[in-house]
Amino acid sequence: MHLTNSTTIVTARHRSLLRDAALALGCAALFGLLASLVTGHWLPLTRFDQEWIGELHLYARDHRAWTAAVQTLSDIGGTVTMRTLLGIAAGWLWLIGARVLAGWVAAQTLVGWGAQWALKLAFDRGRPSFTDPVSHAGGPAFPSGHAMASAITCAVLVGLLWYRVHRRGRTAACLVAAATVLTIGWTRVALGVHWPSDVLAGWLAAGMVLGSVTAAIQLWRPGALARDVRRVNWRTRPRVQRVIVSGGRTDETVH
Repeated sequence: MHLTNSTTIVTARHRSLLRDAALALGCAALFGLLASLVTGHWLPLTRFDQEWIGELHLYARDHRAWTAAVQTLSDIGGTVTMRTLLGIAAGWLWLIGARVLAGWVAAQTLVGWGAQWALKLAFDRGRPSFTDPVSHAGGPAFPSGHAMASAITCAVLVGLLWYRVHRRGRTAACLVAAATVLTIGWTRVALGVHWPSDVLAGWLAAGMVLGSVTAAIQLWRPGALARDVRRVNWRTRPRVQRVIVSGGRTDETVH
């Protein structure tokens, strides 16, 4: 019985590690392909970027109220907001004793920020340029920092909620996260500060960071993330329920 349980645990860990590694490698391969098409000025992609950005800019220029609303959404979902949310989550996890899980969240934040700027500086792609811009943004365009930060943050928050809610809650969390990530990415294109391919690159770069950081922590501290998840579940369980469970365990011990 003990051998079977141990084998099951090891197999589950291996599956999780393989899944995270596959996410990182798959996104890295797709990112590399997209980057080669961008740097090689592949005509179909260039035409797609220009057509989308041109049409959305014309609409934004002629509908100032709509543009102001889009700018507000973009500001709310900015990189500072997203990293602040992750910072709060990491601090809370640290305080309740889930130190490895807190480090995982912090690492996603810091590695994501570093990777974003390393990639931007490596490719140094120019942003869309207009004689009558409706918004401004600094720095290189590829990949989109807003898209990357929002994807990392939403994925991490969904991951933290995953074992705390039932199926409906998980579905709702995934839908809200997906809508948030898509909306923030779309605002950057609608405002004319990013090409569509920049946003796609940001999402792929986020997958690279999410998978590689998680796989690295699982290799460094095997099973620690799962233990911290159980610790969070226990610490956040209603107090009455904890007392009942503790009492039941005490009785079993006595008998």
